[in-house]
Amino acid sequence: MQILWFKCNEIIPGVLIALIAIILALSGFLVSRELQPLNDTEYLCNMASNSETKLEEFKQEDHTAFVLGFTGEVGKELLKELKRTRPFKKIVLIGRRIIDLDPDFGPEFEQKKVDFDNITDYKEVFDGIDTGFCCLGTTRGKSGSEGFVKVDHDYILNSAEVAKEKGCKHFTLVSSQGADKNANLLYTRIKGQVEEELKVMHFDRLSVFRPGVLMCDREESRPGEAFFRTVLKPFSYFFPTAITTPTDVVAKAMVRVAVSKTENTTELFENKAIHALAGNVKCKVKKKSSNTDADQDL
Repeated sequence: MQILWFKCNEIIPGVLIALIAIILALSGFLVSRELQPLNDTEYLCNMASNSETKLEEFKQEDHTAFVLGFTGEVGKELLKELKRTRPFKKIVLIGRRIIDLDPDFGPEFEQKKVDFDNITDYKEVFDGIDTGFCCLGTTRGKSGSEGFVKVDHDYILNSAEVAKEKGCKHFTLVSSQGADKNANLLYTRIKGQVEEELKVMHFDRLSVFRPGVLMCDREESRPGEAFFRTVLKPFSYFFPTAITTPTDVVAKAMVRVAVSKTENTTELFENKAIHALAGNVKCKVKKKSSNTDADQDL
C-alpha cells in the first residue's frame, strides 16, 4: 500500500517499533524514579504524622503569615489549604491586584496591593509577619526571558529581603525539580540561583520545595504545558511520585511543614519528599513506647 510517496507497509511498522521503544524507555525511567529510596524517611514521616495535633499546638502560638503569588495554581491551592486548616491568626495576601475572595475565607485573610518593582515602598505590608509563603513564578513563554528573570528572581529576592527586615522568621519557597545554579537551561538556573541567594539571607528557617511537573487545570492558556500534562497523566497514575506533583499535594506539604517544629535551618524537599509530607507515600515511623520501639504505618 502506498499513499503519495509513502510506502505505508514499510513506514508504519518502523514508527510503531519506535513508539514502543520510546514508551518502554520512558516507563523504565519512571520506574527507577518511583523506586528511588526516600532520603530522611523518618524525619519526613514524623513531620507528616500527627498533623492535627501539631496544627492545634501551632494555632496556640498566634502566628501570622503572608502569601506571595496567591493567584497562581499552587498559590490558589495553598489558600484553600490555609482556609481549611486555619493555622494563622492573620494571613496577608500580597499581590499586584485585588481579587474577589469567597466570604468563607474569613476576616483573617487580608489583601494588600503592591508594586513588586518598588517593593521597598511597601515595607509596612510585611510588618511583624513571622511566616512567608512564596509561590511567585511565570514562564519565558508568557513573559519573555527578561520578564521571567524579573518575576522568578528579582521579585522573589527583593520581597524576601524586605520580609526578613520586617521580622519574617520562616520563609517557604516553591522552586522546581532540577533547580541548579549552574544549569545551562535558564529556567532551572534561575531557580537554583534564587535558592542559593535565599540561603545567605539567613532566615531562622528556610524551606524549599522542588515539585515535579505540576498537575492542574490551568485557567490561563498554556498549550505546551497542557499537552505535556496530558501525555504525562496516565504515567502519573502508575508512577505518582516520579516526576509529577498535583498542586494540592504541594499545598498540603507546605502547610504541614509550616506547623511542624525542627532544628534544621534549611530544608530542601524534592518531589518524592513532597508526596511523603502530604501523606501520599506509605512509610513507617518509629513510635517509642515504654518498653520497645514499634513501627507505625502512615
